[in-house]
Amino acid sequence: MTTIQFNPRVLFLSDDPDAVERQLQGEDMPLVDVGALRDNISTDEITPATLGMIWDERLGRYPYLGFVSGGRQPIGADAVKNGGFSVTVAGKRYGKGSSREHSPMAERSAGIRLVIAESFERIYRQNADNLGLFTSTDFSLIERIQNGEPIAIEELVSSRDAQAAAILRHGGLLQYGRARMTQIRTSPPEAIGGPRTLAEKILARHLLVTGDSQPGLEQGQGAFVRADWRFLIEYYTAMCAHSLHTAFGRPLRLHDPHSVRLFEDHTSYIHRSVAHTRAGLIPGIQNLVREHRKFVEDYGLKAHGLLADGVGSEGISHPMMSERYALPGQVVVGTDSHTPHSGALGSLAFGVGSTEMANALVTGAVRITVPASLRIELFGQLPVGVGAKDIVLSLLSDPGIRAGSGVGKVFEFTGSTISQLSTDERATLTNMTAELGGFTGIVAPDRETVRFLRERRGIDFQLEDWMRSDPGATYADTIRIDCSTLSPMVARPGDPGNGVPVTQLEDRPKVDIAYGGSCTGGKREDFDAYYQVLSWAVERGLRVHPDVKLYLQFGTVDVRDYCIERGYLAVFERAGAEMLQPSCGACANGGPGTSERADEVTVSAINRNFPGRCGPGKVWLASPATVVASAIAGELAAFGELTTRVEAGALQAA
Repeated sequence: MTTIQFNPRVLFLSDDPDAVERQLQGEDMPLVDVGALRDNISTDEITPATLGMIWDERLGRYPYLGFVSGGRQPIGADAVKNGGFSVTVAGKRYGKGSSREHSPMAERSAGIRLVIAESFERIYRQNADNLGLFTSTDFSLIERIQNGEPIAIEELVSSRDAQAAAILRHGGLLQYGRARMTQIRTSPPEAIGGPRTLAEKILARHLLVTGDSQPGLEQGQGAFVRADWRFLIEYYTAMCAHSLHTAFGRPLRLHDPHSVRLFEDHTSYIHRSVAHTRAGLIPGIQNLVREHRKFVEDYGLKAHGLLADGVGSEGISHPMMSERYALPGQVVVGTDSHTPHSGALGSLAFGVGSTEMANALVTGAVRITVPASLRIELFGQLPVGVGAKDIVLSLLSDPGIRAGSGVGKVFEFTGSTISQLSTDERATLTNMTAELGGFTGIVAPDRETVRFLRERRGIDFQLEDWMRSDPGATYADTIRIDCSTLSPMVARPGDPGNGVPVTQLEDRPKVDIAYGGSCTGGKREDFDAYYQVLSWAVERGLRVHPDVKLYLQFGTVDVRDYCIERGYLAVFERAGAEMLQPSCGACANGGPGTSERADEVTVSAINRNFPGRCGPGKVWLASPATVVASAIAGELAAFGELTTRVEAGALQAA
């Protein structure tokens, strides 16, 4: 039986920074002495976004560079590698956030062979599998490893599904694919019987059979599916290409390159990123972009890049996939965790890591663990001033969701309230299933979907009878939300799950920065909301508070052109907003809207507010309307509160 002899040095990611520092200084500690383990460690803490310019084993210098313990960041460059650690231990929901494969690659390259945690996020764990990094929830392994006992590989994979176990035995996905995926065939949709969810129907129609899999879908088991669309963003193309060429050499023959799209959307404002310019990282980013463009050129792929003047891009990948490519019933995969955005159209869209995409580029097969579905039933009339962002922030604050009940599941949004939401608003729900921990989010296509496709894309789409969940389909759980009881929400700094109604905030933080944009907050209807509030303010002689900087950034050029046609820009400029061309921008520390100091407060329409993601300051998440209302008020405030203050004379024109 094959065993692994781990180095007995174990790094406990503790809530006590002194315990972390003592370990880095050479002290070996038992679990009982390290204090509480950190929960909710995000990929932004394992590898901050500024490390995206590195795509290979050099990442081994930097694991846990952004890790926060007791308000400090105790782990510096080379500390893990120099410490000789081979095992990392943490608490619940390890690896939250991005699909960034940089995180497990940094760990693996630094000598970490095993990560033990109470629970893992789906994309992180799957990325770790793909790289041959073992993960476990078995804390009994810790003492055995510290005592020098070799651990059998079969013990490490015994709790995993057959596909994950096989991938780990082979040392990673590309090694597995080379050995076990030489013959791939489609599986008939009838392979799954009985009443089915929409997600199950889509998977059944895209299921592939390989040497280690059988026809049919079983929840919790590994499978491969064919994707209608595969897309990459520039932060991950170089890593994907490096993995491909290392495993298979060059040149390569890609599977169905016509269904591949590439986007240069994260770095088009990097020249105005405080984090990148201060640290001298711009040359590294430029090199990353060159690698992205070279891959596009080498393989003749369709790409969406920068605008003609080099400032801003054609658009962020997720809304562009919805505006131009994805269709109901399709499978869409991308190298970004917010790929579920296209689920608003009734497609099954989900994020994958770089190695997973590399395998999909050469085989056409995308690895999944067959997910269960959660039914999110939204009912009741939405109050005035409450939208999809408020719904999802409320759902994120649910104790069960915060504890991880949605991890790896399909969030199927349904109920009478859905008919009140446009496709743009539905996309906010599905997009943020990444924050909910889900595999993806989906809304069954309906008349609104048909309208969106006709008006936005000139497509006369015909809905088919199968494009809905069957009565009697099985769900892991049903969560019912009476939307008539909701009010405008914000999420306190540190985690998107820290939701609270704005009206319940007794102490209102003063705002330094307000940012409206990103894939979540840069759509047409988001800009309708920005315009509604700012035009109301301008009509009353109000402008952005003198202590606040307001940035509005379009999600795509289509959104920009829409705002120009409707005359929005003149109002935005009169209100004091700085307008930015399309880009992910501040959402990933990549442009204006990020903080420069730890004492700065930002209110933002983006999707996540993990420590350090948007600079050193504190980030509050909010809906588009609340973001610009707060910019006018100078402190956190919903639009309804702003109107009340003005009517009462508590806020007057400057």
